[in-house]
Amino acid sequence: MKTVDKMEFTYVQKANEYVESVYETVKARNPHQVEFQQAVKEVFASLIPVLEKHPEYMKQSILERIVEPERMISFRVPWLDDEGKIQVNRGYRVQFNSALGPYKGGIRFHPSVNESIIKFLGFEQIFKNALTGQPIGGAKGGADFDPKGKSDAEIMRFTQSFMTELSNYIGPDQDVPAGDIGVGAREIGYMFGQYKKMRGGYQAGVLTGKGVGYGGSLGRKEATGYGTAYFMDAMLKDNGLTIDGCTAIVSGSGNVSIYAMEKMTQLGAKVIACSDSNGYIYDEGGINLTTVKRLKEEGNCRISEYVNEHPQATFHEGCSGIWSLPCDIALPCATQNEIDNEAAKQLVANGVKAVGEGANMPSTLEAIEIFMSHQVLFAPAKAANAGGVAVSALEMAQNSARIAWSFEEVDGKLHQIMQNIYQASIQAAEEYGQPRNLVLGANISGFKKVAAAMISQGVI
Repeated sequence: MKTVDKMEFTYVQKANEYVESVYETVKARNPHQVEFQQAVKEVFASLIPVLEKHPEYMKQSILERIVEPERMISFRVPWLDDEGKIQVNRGYRVQFNSALGPYKGGIRFHPSVNESIIKFLGFEQIFKNALTGQPIGGAKGGADFDPKGKSDAEIMRFTQSFMTELSNYIGPDQDVPAGDIGVGAREIGYMFGQYKKMRGGYQAGVLTGKGVGYGGSLGRKEATGYGTAYFMDAMLKDNGLTIDGCTAIVSGSGNVSIYAMEKMTQLGAKVIACSDSNGYIYDEGGINLTTVKRLKEEGNCRISEYVNEHPQATFHEGCSGIWSLPCDIALPCATQNEIDNEAAKQLVANGVKAVGEGANMPSTLEAIEIFMSHQVLFAPAKAANAGGVAVSALEMAQNSARIAWSFEEVDGKLHQIMQNIYQASIQAAEEYGQPRNLVLGANISGFKKVAAAMISQGVI
């Protein structure tokens, strides 16, 4: 018995030392990439139990290999504004891991985009994509271009210039980008048109998130928000709770937020607040989603204008204040690190029961620890945010087969995928000694699929 205990201690010690060593190397090689370091640290903390049980992952140097992108591309994007002046932005694409299939991940247009942001998003995408059960690898891309305040002509010229360079590195069986923050159906359409012109033929499978009339999938616009709600529904039911009758707050008011609010409302929740970068609205009787959709999807207006039509509601400057509102369910659906430790403490003090990450890494590591230490049900982004890429992969399948599924078919497949992700995550958490820890469960479940494929394919 003592010998077994000693061996177990040795494996634990080796796993800890291995993780620490690789993480220190990541920090040394990427000294200013704080978002990327944060993403790596969060995943690595979950992997110690699986490394103890499977020392072959250490022998095969899986962590060293998985934190290094297979390819990191950066390029200039020159374009002409409406005043005739040449502007220059910087574009990126990180093709992080193709062990499971062609690279897959969105394109983000936002002033904050830099190499660290793109690498953190691409690293997260590896495991998120693996969780969906679809044959897709992890990637991400974008540019430090701000589409706000730009004319349609300026956006078209920018996206055409962006795609002129990006087209050298993507293809239906190589790398299939989609949209993300700042990149919707309009931007995807312009990029698709430019790719088609440059390649001299129609290749529907090169981008997802396309318009339904030219190869897009029904249900793609709703997928990330709906998927987050479906995951929350599965998590709450498994813990003897229900969405029905709960109050919810949802940060953001873009695609993810709007459709998370829509599905949560359909499942019986009352959504009382949402936000944009200027501030948040609070409507005690429940947010009128029709108004929000019209303001944000049709009018491209600020969320503050909501109160002009609903005077019983209030607008508050500063989007972070939304987390001070009492609620049963909180869904951060805006951007990374929007919930810090102070926001998490406020939510806990106000009695929040469950938190579901609809955005990519919206909670800091300290915030996650606060939620979990107070027994708040926590759905991590890799799992809860996976609906968008899941339906993107379904769009790829439809493009390859030259068929189109109905909204009900796509939605049904999405619902099943999100339930499968929940079950895989909860089972992995239980198998590795931390029942109900979905952060650990999601990370391990996704990691094991990718690691097994990497080992099978040799040192490449």
